[in-house]
Amino acid sequence: MACVKTIIVTFITGIAFADIVIQPDECPGMYCGRMNIGPARYSDCGACPRGYQAENSVCGECTSSPDLYDWLYLGFMAITSILLHCFFIDYTNVKKESLVVLHLSAVVESVMAAILTLLLADPLGSLSLRSCPVARLQDWYSMLYNPSPNYTTTLHCTQEIVYPLYTIVMIYYAFSLVFMMCLRPFISYQFVDCLGTKSIYAALYFLPILIVVQALLAGLLYYSFPYILIIVTLITSAVHLFRTVHSSVKDLIKENLTDARRLIILICHWVLHGYGIISLTELKNPELHGPVLLLVFCPTVFYVTTTKFTNPSNLQTAE
Repeated sequence: MACVKTIIVTFITGIAFADIVIQPDECPGMYCGRMNIGPARYSDCGACPRGYQAENSVCGECTSSPDLYDWLYLGFMAITSILLHCFFIDYTNVKKESLVVLHLSAVVESVMAAILTLLLADPLGSLSLRSCPVARLQDWYSMLYNPSPNYTTTLHCTQEIVYPLYTIVMIYYAFSLVFMMCLRPFISYQFVDCLGTKSIYAALYFLPILIVVQALLAGLLYYSFPYILIIVTLITSAVHLFRTVHSSVKDLIKENLTDARRLIILICHWVLHGYGIISLTELKNPELHGPVLLLVFCPTVFYVTTTKFTNPSNLQTAE
């Protein structure tokens, strides 16, 4: 009877504690965690695997998708490389009329690189992404927050907390470089009499520079890119309009609306300015933020209406 009683007590005790989750000891630092390696068994504190985040010192797999702001950030990084391609194609050639093919090539290369990058990311073969949420600026620089328990040894917990926003941009730039080297030289030689040579050399410099910028300043760019986009488009739209040869407001409007190249550049400024506003507001309140998009035309309208007052020929030299 004693043996039977012992078995019954053991069974009841097992049932009572079956649903109790044993919480492991807390890990030091902001990003160190333990992996669950079995029932009530956890690994030592360390870096979580890629695609995992530490929560209550336990590494959990990220199952969410990027939110709108995350996608807008990725789009901004992709647009940056496209704009630099187009700028150097235009800047390094005097003949602007025959450069359309090179501009189209740059866009196609970037789109192909973006699609391939998404297809190779998790989930594999899909244009969607599995990501970890971004909570703070420190999440981008986990290497700076490796703890030193008792100030003796450093516990290395460096990992991609913002998976995959940090590395996916670098992968995209690498694929952009590969596609450019595969397509652009042939197109330049075959269709535009090697006019794209200098822009190819320029891309061999600025694409690696963009990778370094992403590695060092990704966190700062993530939180500041809407402001950067709005401010830069304000300045460059003013410079673009200033470079127009005109003697009156009518000539200024006519030259920018009848010249296809200048009109496309102006429209690109409007689109990028609107992109910055959408990134800043995320259109969380459509009734309020929707009309704000009309502000994209304000810099152009302001310049056109005030140009007659700022024309140097109208200034009189003080005697």
